[in-house]
Amino acid sequence: MTELNRKLTIAALTLGLAFSINVVAAEGLSSDSYKAGRDKIAADYKSASAPCKTMSGNAKDVCMAEAKGQEKVAKAELKATYKPTAKSRYEVSIAKAEAEYEVAKEKCDDQAGAAKDSCVKEAKSARAAAKADAKAAKK
Repeated sequence: MTELNRKLTIAALTLGLAFSINVVAAEGLSSDSYKAGRDKIAADYKSASAPCKTMSGNAKDVCMAEAKGQEKVAKAELKATYKPTAKSRYEVSIAKAEAEYEVAKEKCDDQAGAAKDSCVKEAKSARAAAKADAKAAKK
């Protein structure tokens, strides 16, 4: 699977999950719907991580970081839908920041020396900014 196909597949899975969660977000979820959502997230993770198994090296690491990040964000969004509180919305923002950081950090591994150091520093800075924005929005 090419890099572009993998990214398109992941984007489609993410959009599908986001849409399915947002549809039920209006009134919260029943316990059964929450369990079904968890099962769907697990299935989506399995689908997103499957192409990673054929990859090797850092491409596999990036792919897995993307799949794991999407899973963590989806779980946080599901929880926020199930129990809509300021804290759960904050946790969604933090999950997104951490997922983006993990992917960016893995992508930095393709570089070396000062370029890699700069890349990691930018990733950490973006994560810190996202966390600060989440904290500000929580207040």
